[in-house]
Amino acid sequence: MENEKVSDVARREEEMLAFWRAHDIFKKSVKKDAPNGQFTFYDGPPFATGLPHYGHLLAGTIKDAIPRFWTMNGYSVPRRWGWDCHGLPLENLIEKKLGLATKRDIETYGVKNFNEAARGAVLEYADEWRKIVPRMGRFVDMDDDYRTMDASYSESVWHVFSELHKKGLVYEGFKSMHLCPRCGTTLSNFEVNQGYRDIKDISVYVKLPLVETPDTSLLIWTTTPWTLPGNMAAAVHRDATYALVSVSGEEKTEKVIVAKARYASLFGSADNATIVREFLGSELEGKAYMPPFDYFKNQEIPNIENAWKIWHADYVEALGAGTGAVHIAPAYGEDDMQLGKANNIPLVHHVDTNGRFMDFVTDWAGYLVKPKDDADAEISHLDTDIEIVRALAQKGLLFKKENVTHSYPHCWRCETPLLNYATTSWFVEVTKIKDKLVAANNDVNWVPDHVGTGRFGKWLEGARDWAVSRQRYWGAPLPIWRNPQTKEFKVFGSFKELLAHVPRSGTEFFLMRHGEAEANVKNVTQTKIEVANPLTENGKAMALRGAQTLRDKGIDLIIASPFQRTKETAQIVARELGLDPTSIIYDERIAEIKVGALDGKTIDDYHAFLSAADSWYTATPEEGESHQAVRRRVGAFLTDIDARYAGKRVLIVSHNSPLNILRAMLQEEGAIPDVFDHMHAGRTFEHGEVLTGTFVHYPHNDEYVLDVHRPYIDNLEVRDENGVRLERIPDVFDCWFESGSMPYGQHHYPFENTDRFNAETGLGFPADFIAEGVDQTRGWFYSLIVLGTALFGKSPYKHVIVNGLVLAEDGRKMSKSLRNYPDPMELVDKLGADSMRLYLLTSPIVRGEDVNFSEKGVQEIQRKTIGRLHNVLQMYEMYADGTKAGATSTQVLDRWMVAVLSDAVRTSTESYKTYELDKATRPILDVIDDLSVWYLRRSRDRLKGDDLVDKQATLGTLRYTLKTVALLMAPVMPFYAEYLYQKVREDTDSESVHLAAWPHEHDVDADVLTSMKLTREWVTKALEARTKAGIKLRQPVGTITLPVELGKECLAIFADELNVKTVSVDTTLTGAWIDEVITPELKREGDVRDLMRAVQDARKDAGLEPKDRITLVLSSTHEETVTLFKEELMKTVGADEVTYTDEVLSFAIERR
Repeated sequence: MENEKVSDVARREEEMLAFWRAHDIFKKSVKKDAPNGQFTFYDGPPFATGLPHYGHLLAGTIKDAIPRFWTMNGYSVPRRWGWDCHGLPLENLIEKKLGLATKRDIETYGVKNFNEAARGAVLEYADEWRKIVPRMGRFVDMDDDYRTMDASYSESVWHVFSELHKKGLVYEGFKSMHLCPRCGTTLSNFEVNQGYRDIKDISVYVKLPLVETPDTSLLIWTTTPWTLPGNMAAAVHRDATYALVSVSGEEKTEKVIVAKARYASLFGSADNATIVREFLGSELEGKAYMPPFDYFKNQEIPNIENAWKIWHADYVEALGAGTGAVHIAPAYGEDDMQLGKANNIPLVHHVDTNGRFMDFVTDWAGYLVKPKDDADAEISHLDTDIEIVRALAQKGLLFKKENVTHSYPHCWRCETPLLNYATTSWFVEVTKIKDKLVAANNDVNWVPDHVGTGRFGKWLEGARDWAVSRQRYWGAPLPIWRNPQTKEFKVFGSFKELLAHVPRSGTEFFLMRHGEAEANVKNVTQTKIEVANPLTENGKAMALRGAQTLRDKGIDLIIASPFQRTKETAQIVARELGLDPTSIIYDERIAEIKVGALDGKTIDDYHAFLSAADSWYTATPEEGESHQAVRRRVGAFLTDIDARYAGKRVLIVSHNSPLNILRAMLQEEGAIPDVFDHMHAGRTFEHGEVLTGTFVHYPHNDEYVLDVHRPYIDNLEVRDENGVRLERIPDVFDCWFESGSMPYGQHHYPFENTDRFNAETGLGFPADFIAEGVDQTRGWFYSLIVLGTALFGKSPYKHVIVNGLVLAEDGRKMSKSLRNYPDPMELVDKLGADSMRLYLLTSPIVRGEDVNFSEKGVQEIQRKTIGRLHNVLQMYEMYADGTKAGATSTQVLDRWMVAVLSDAVRTSTESYKTYELDKATRPILDVIDDLSVWYLRRSRDRLKGDDLVDKQATLGTLRYTLKTVALLMAPVMPFYAEYLYQKVREDTDSESVHLAAWPHEHDVDADVLTSMKLTREWVTKALEARTKAGIKLRQPVGTITLPVELGKECLAIFADELNVKTVSVDTTLTGAWIDEVITPELKREGDVRDLMRAVQDARKDAGLEPKDRITLVLSSTHEETVTLFKEELMKTVGADEVTYTDEVLSFAIERR
């Protein structure tokens, strides 16, 4: 990749990615021997309507690390990518693109056109995802992906819904729900909970004059003035004390009734208000009042006699605000609706499902009651409420108004304020299985635990019935058809069940391929109708044999392709069956597929062309046609002929490709395969072969491909056992119901693939592991557990990692407009995916906490891991001599390094098994630090030394260490792990680090860890003492006294590290004591060490490699000082010779 912005680190990663692809490493990792069986992972499908952001990359990294770990531990971990295709998010996107503001706009535009636009946009960014996901190091099968819009997936969704219905968990209900007026559909309670935000609203205190005493009004309070035109009742609490209050005004005195408990907050110490008398609320029950608006007064409404009266409601007493009297509009609130049901109060709508006042609300007909704020259009959510308040004031009914700030629900997709709205919906009765849900959740390991026991657990305890139907367009259709006469409904659990209720024409089809023709013998294509290609003698015999099988079939007519070979075949058959050959119908719609420029080429050439194409189905040769085009014309032919010749027996004589498409459409019992390949799944029509079948109309698109989306499913004629035409419930599924069906839909369960997934037997169910963001506690996590528990009595997942949000460095939400975060892929090009992955996985974000993303933090991770490790690797490669990796050296540093590794492997393994990724990944940083900062630095002289045994012990340990570090890094930093592994792997090792086994846990040598830890601690303290004494490290000192024993091996390391001649022990000391006397001999040695350092720096500045030898030229003034240490000096600086000069210089080096 020739891009100057791509760093060396990123280039290495791209090389490793190319290596994985070239060697099919991911596929091999899934298919390799798995002695421990299968580890099941479910991947929540994302939308591909935008590019991946940090949240996606974080979740993807978590989803990648855990499966890699279990793969290395002897499990097979299939990972299949999926796409979320349906629902409001995509519909909103299409509406914006097409400039459609309402459902009415969509229906004017056409549901078919709208849904086709949605289909086209679903995978708009899929190609970018296919680049970015692997580039982030993730192993996942994106070729065999599933899509929630596929017919097979929808059939599994139908099955799930049907099974819930069979268990008595599905019902149609009329309830007070939250409606998005812009989207024109109700939402589920967990969708509603995703959209709460604080807004400013108007609260009004409204007077309702009593009919029997018009000068006295019941004072009610509401924060939704737009509901007042629909007021049907008022409510008080019968046991509460109410006060009749006289209020003096400038023009008149009026009387209002309020709860006594609210008097002080309403009137305070005002001297114009006095309590006339007190009484119980029961005195108000049944009293009539004059409604604030009279739009319903003269309408014929059931139970109108119960309207505009005061009723008792238990919940009124608990209200901590208002007046102690409540405005009741049964169509616009759960409590209001329940009170209305209990007392037969009329339930009426004055607002339509688009959120507009109906026409009979003459003052504001067509007004949006709660519009979305739009500063550019000068629209406020308060506009209509303000109009209502003005009208109340003009009527003399407004007592007072106040501004309030409260939490109000908004649509989770379009941000429009929601309306509490009574309407019909289809529900899953979650409340019936609430206890089972709580119990199932108790068996789940949540990380962090408080999400499962707290946020999610509490949500389950308060679970409400789930409204799963949406009054929308782009989604899997509800499989519910209703008898318009009896109102009984049918729920179909499969396409087979549905198509069994589709009327048949009675036409019976017989499919026959022409006999062998001359081109068949030559194995060449011949698809031009004007080119002669007669039957061979053998072909004529084939046709005759085929005809003989039809003698007793009662064939009524023959329709044939107009090619010579099909004509001759049809005529042979007609004569054999006693039919008039002149009555044969020739139809170009069943003609041979046109191969264009490939005509006359071999059949193998044609199939090679198809196989090389991105899609064989749409591949079109020059001047030819695709299989898609053939299916289009064959589908039109079959539909036409089935209707035209109802009840007839029709023989069709055609060619291999058209006949295979026809065969796919003429399946028994309506089981329609959605896919066939250009090799016809190994099943081709033999020359003269005859097959039979009947045609059942099925929902299909213009390509005659099975498609259950609207409007195709709506147009299907479905009848019950008595022949009554059923009406489909036009709703589609909540997209959360679809994503919650993912375990089943991705495998088309239970219709196929039961060798890979069978929830009944526990094959692939439940998942061992899932992961998503904390926002999914009321989304995917919830829909999964509801459906899994309802169907199979247990949670569909065992372990869950819940991540927090990735915020900008300033703590705000990442925003494109604010540009407050680095582009993720630019950062990958700069610092590498590995560093970003480790940065995220070692942070609190893998425990559900939010993290302020810092590019400097990623850079620091890179420096501490890849930077240091790469230096270690380079040092190893400099001295590597083929010594095998080993962990048996008895040298103390080697033993310590092996113990450090063993401890890290143990910690990491335990943490992976408890799904604590931060704990599992931090040992990588610690090991690299120990390896680089201590082990390698202390072992440099061993690598350079002449002691071959010690050198090989060091190289063996170092190779073992690097290999183990590569294995330890593999789940988290897969790129550099592979690079490192390839550098140190041996012939008997696996081809890739991602095909290798997780490192074994050796017994940890606790003694050496303790000793070395103590040694390093006293090294640090002694260095501080040297610094305090003002003695630089290159200057040897005579004695350092410690208060502890370090042991012989560690004592030598301490002495060398501190550059001290003697180490003594005095347990009475509390710190390190240094003999600060520098003798002439020590001074001379210090000077030589300074010289060594200076020469080494000069070598580096000259660009010399360690293997390069030099002649060291010194000033003759150094000769006396150097003499005693000449051999050590030459060895240290790589000099073959030391010469002296009388010139005034410190030293010079000459490359040899």
